[in-house]
Amino acid sequence: MSLTGTPFLLTTIALCAVALVLPLALWSRVPGPGPVRGTGRLLMLLFAQATAISVVFVLVNDANSLYDDWADLLGTGDHVERAAELGADGTGGIAPESLPRVRQTFEQAVGPGMREAGGVRVTELRGRVSGVNAEVYVWLPPQYAEPAFRHRSFPVVELLPGYPGSARAWFGSLKVHQQLVPLMRDGRVAPFILVAPRTNLLARADTGCANVPGTVNAESWLSVDVPRMVRDNFRTEAAPDGWATAGYSAGAHCATKLAVAHPDRYRAAVSMSGYNDPREESSSLAGRNPQLRLRNDPSVRLRADRVPPPVALYFSGESGDGYEAGAAIQRIAKAPTRVDVVLLPPSAGGHDMGLWRPQLPEVFRWLSDRFRARAAGAAPGAGGGDGVRGPGGTGTLVETGDADGSRDVVGTGRVRGSRPRSPSNGGSRPAEHASGTASRAAAARRP
Repeated sequence: MSLTGTPFLLTTIALCAVALVLPLALWSRVPGPGPVRGTGRLLMLLFAQATAISVVFVLVNDANSLYDDWADLLGTGDHVERAAELGADGTGGIAPESLPRVRQTFEQAVGPGMREAGGVRVTELRGRVSGVNAEVYVWLPPQYAEPAFRHRSFPVVELLPGYPGSARAWFGSLKVHQQLVPLMRDGRVAPFILVAPRTNLLARADTGCANVPGTVNAESWLSVDVPRMVRDNFRTEAAPDGWATAGYSAGAHCATKLAVAHPDRYRAAVSMSGYNDPREESSSLAGRNPQLRLRNDPSVRLRADRVPPPVALYFSGESGDGYEAGAAIQRIAKAPTRVDVVLLPPSAGGHDMGLWRPQLPEVFRWLSDRFRARAAGAAPGAGGGDGVRGPGGTGTLVETGDADGSRDVVGTGRVRGSRPRSPSNGGSRPAEHASGTASRAAAARRP
């Protein structure tokens, strides 16, 4: 049984109810001598405690989509078949386009939100380059099946969850597709294909979306195998101009890193409450090795690049939890790299879905603006325009970064957007000190 969804929740609630009734009905009826009766009563109390804790866990897991199944929870899942040395570009000298086409069979995905807004489909992909075998979720915009668009190619956004976290969280907890359908229908948001691949590939470890020779090739899985499969099975725009990444928490780090490292594969990235240094996630494999740590820090890569990548980057976060990461990137970025940073007010919420869910309409409006600018002939990182129309409200600072590194603060009044409607109650705490990246305290509570 899945750890998410109504059936498992109802099962735990039923067991909790039984556990409460048992002591009332059997407390004085336990047979045997005193030690036996005492042991029986203690077991009933422990059962009641365990079922109550289980209900709380299931509610939290449903709200944040941390674990899909028992293998994820117990740390027994392993989706890596092999992890060969693939070199700097993550292909191992293989030209992905020279490989035979990938033909996949898709099924209706199950779980909260998976049947809404036209339904989400899922497939099990065997990564021919990365050696990763895992599921990939795909959602198609409403225009995809319309006759007027039958010859149209669509832009793609790769969605990356936090750690621990499930790719299904984007459609279940964040309801990204349900929020975007009306915006796509009235033209406020471009009709993106949404792709959410599994990123939790190893037991009890965050891959950091990195290639770790001999252990995992997560970067190649996300930037080579998954895009190739999607292009082979759907009408997508060509890379890099038609592709972007987006993530929250640890997935935000991945989204930025993939776009900065592979401007030949992506043109834009969105980071919500992310960080730059992989060591900020204590479970990150990339953060444990000094060389891997530097190689997978997008700020280090931007400093080292002789030719700045033509990508647009969007950062949002509270002070001490994501904002500093964007500000650090913004200070060092040079044309044609564009960096937009949104400072969320402390009242916006904590490091959880309650903070990220309301941002999605503005995030995808920003992505739409970037793709429309590209289609109109402007460089992806070109300055100008109206910058970020980020999550607004009193006290919100929206900083738009142009190629020369200058920054503008766009008002502190109400900015058109989608400020979180109510404060989060899922682990929110006051912002803490951070220097250049998200704070360690914030990293410790990342989903």
